[in-house]
Amino acid sequence: MATEHEAPPRKIVLPDLSRPGIVVPVSRDPNGVLGPTKRQASQAAYRRTSWGLYVPRSVDGMLVEQRIVEAGAALPSHGGVTGWAGLRWQGGKWFGGTAPSGDTHDVWLATNCADVRPQSGFRVSAERLDPRDLTVCDGLPVTTSVRSVVFEMRYATNLRAAVEALDMACYSDLVSLAEVAAYLEDHPGWTGIGQAREALKLGREDSWSPQETQMGLVWQLDAELPRCRFNVPIFDLAGNHLATVDQLDQETGLALEYNGLVHVLGEQRRRDRDREQVLRGVGLQILTLLEGDLPARGLTASRMRDARNQAADSAALDRRWTATPPPWWRDTSTVESRRALSTYDNERLLAHRRLAG
Repeated sequence: MATEHEAPPRKIVLPDLSRPGIVVPVSRDPNGVLGPTKRQASQAAYRRTSWGLYVPRSVDGMLVEQRIVEAGAALPSHGGVTGWAGLRWQGGKWFGGTAPSGDTHDVWLATNCADVRPQSGFRVSAERLDPRDLTVCDGLPVTTSVRSVVFEMRYATNLRAAVEALDMACYSDLVSLAEVAAYLEDHPGWTGIGQAREALKLGREDSWSPQETQMGLVWQLDAELPRCRFNVPIFDLAGNHLATVDQLDQETGLALEYNGLVHVLGEQRRRDRDREQVLRGVGLQILTLLEGDLPARGLTASRMRDARNQAADSAALDRRWTATPPPWWRDTSTVESRRALSTYDNERLLAHRRLAG
C-alpha cells in the first residue's frame, strides 16, 4: 500500500509494445514490482525519461527507436507519435531523427489538445486529430503514415526538407504521391499546407536516398533544368541491363551520379570506374557529384548546365543504349508497383536499393 509520501502505482505504460530490444518506461511502484520505488528512482541506477516515468540508466536513450518509445510513453489515451518519428516507427528507413549537424530532432506527439507538457526529447502538437488518423504499430500509438509525412512536410524548415521527407516516405512505400495529394485536398486550412502542396509538386517515388532527392532539386530549382527520371535502368540495344543510373536526362543522354564517401575507397571505387567505362562506351554522358557538391548549389548548378549543353551537342551521335526496358524487365519505380511485389520478389528485386542505402 502506498504511503502518504509515495504516489500509488500507475497503469502499465504501453502494455502491448512488441519491438525487440526496446525498454518501455515505467512509473514508480512503492512495492518495487512494476517499477522502481521512490528511493530507487532517485538513485543512479535509473534515469527519468519524462514526468513520472523511468528506465534503467543502462538503457541507451540515444537509440532512435528507444527515443521514440520514451516520448510515446507520455501520450494520452487519444494521441500518437507523428512526423519523422511516426514514419520511422512504421518502417521509414531514412528517418533517423538527426540533423546534418548531428543534433537530434525532438519526437513530436499529436495529442488533440490534451494537456501534455513538452519535455526534454519531445514536443507536443495540439492540432485536431481525427481518430481515423491514428493507428497502432507494434504496440505504439502513431499517426498514420500519410498524416505523419504531411505533418513533417508542413513543419519542415524549408521546401527542400519537405520534399526530402515526402520522397523518403515514398522510398519505404509508406505513402504514395496520390495518397498525399488526397490528404492535402481534404485538409486545406492547416498550418504549413502551402509548403506541403509545393513539396508535392516536386515529390517523386523513384528516389533511393536523401542525396538523390537533393541532387534532383539542385537540377530543377537551381539549374532550372527539366525534371528527370531517377534510378533509370540502362540497356544496350540487345536488351542487356548495363547499369542503373541515379538520374537520367533522356533528351540529351546525360546521366547524373551521386557518389558519397562509400564510393571513394577500395573495391567500390574500382566498380564505379568500370561501370562508368561501360556506360560511356555505349554513348552515355556522365556527370558525377561527390559529397560536398550539393551544398554548393550555385557552382553545382553551373556544372549541371554545362554538362547538359555538352551532352546535347553529342546526343544524336552513336547512341548505343536505351532506357526502354525489354519485356522481361519488372518495373519497380512506383510505390504501387513495389507494393504489388510478393515477399520473394521484393527481396529479389529491391535488394539493390537496400544495399545502396
